[in-house]
Amino acid sequence: MMTSKERLLCALDRGKPDRLPVSVHQWQGYHLDAYLGGISALDAFKKFGMDAQIQYFQDMGQFWLVDADYTKFSTPEWRDEVTVVCDDPENRINHHTIHTPEGPLTYKTAGDRKTTWITEYLVKCDEDIGLIKKFMPVPDLDPEPVRRVYDEVGDAGILRGFVWGDQAGCWQHACCLMDVNELLMACMEKPDWVHAFLNVLLDKKLRFIESLKGAKFDLIETGGGASSSTVISPTLHQEFCTPYDRRMHDALHDAGFRVVYHTCGGTFGLEEMIIANGCDASETLAPPSIGGNQEPWEFKAKVGNRLALIGGMDQFNVVTDGTTSQIRAKVHELFAKVGYDGGYICSMSDHFFETAPEKLDAFAQAARECVY
Repeated sequence: MMTSKERLLCALDRGKPDRLPVSVHQWQGYHLDAYLGGISALDAFKKFGMDAQIQYFQDMGQFWLVDADYTKFSTPEWRDEVTVVCDDPENRINHHTIHTPEGPLTYKTAGDRKTTWITEYLVKCDEDIGLIKKFMPVPDLDPEPVRRVYDEVGDAGILRGFVWGDQAGCWQHACCLMDVNELLMACMEKPDWVHAFLNVLLDKKLRFIESLKGAKFDLIETGGGASSSTVISPTLHQEFCTPYDRRMHDALHDAGFRVVYHTCGGTFGLEEMIIANGCDASETLAPPSIGGNQEPWEFKAKVGNRLALIGGMDQFNVVTDGTTSQIRAKVHELFAKVGYDGGYICSMSDHFFETAPEKLDAFAQAARECVY
């Protein structure tokens, strides 16, 4: 019998492991605290007999983490001053002023115990990207904490990392700095400016990738929800996502990493672009029942065995609200229609918050029944 690490890596290399790997995209702190007594993500995977995908967030710069330290990456030339308007855990409101030698930038965030969102975007005029280019700092990754977490995970699963930034992909990062509707309009009205913006972010991400070399990650996540065809059209994706994704993926491969491209399920019309960007795996295969635009097996039929696939399980309508019989039936359907040829990790399509432990037990048990 394979270990969880062997099973997941075999699937990521498009092979057939001993059985269907079963996992979740991320354990959320809210769910761990509310339903599982505050145990760690690794212990949660072990509790349910799942194959662990542990996400490493330190030094990656994601603003949306509930406990994000906004000032951590401040420098004398990029000083993030935070005014806490409200510190209620269910209604966190922060106003930010970033001080640079050539003027300030401002943005605002809000959040609750589950996540964080942006209420005012950083980029408000064309000239703002010049300040980002000149002064936004890029941290170097410290490999030692990564090694410690990697060793802790051991054979229980894999360790996943990101490319630094609010989101890992250049387009997705830009959508965290500027309203996506305005950015999409800019693609048509001033495409050269959008490319300049994306190149600023690409240069910073490539510098961060240099610091990743030698780090003990099994998989690096790129992309993000804004790359989905539920947000950006295939035509715009080909121009404003694919070239930048490819540059990052080539750099990550040169550094020795596998790459998974995240689209939150909106993959219709993007199939060949996802392959063309050079990733090793695609996630999260969200079905139409939770906002995707094709079934996981429809995507599988188009990409064949050219990519490993992760996801596919409706975490709300099936796992949270469905019966154990419905959960088992859906897992077996995904195995038969998506995982039949190997190269597939059956996973929740994205975050979940109010899912009873017995439903997670049923999900994991059903996947363990699916043997190659």
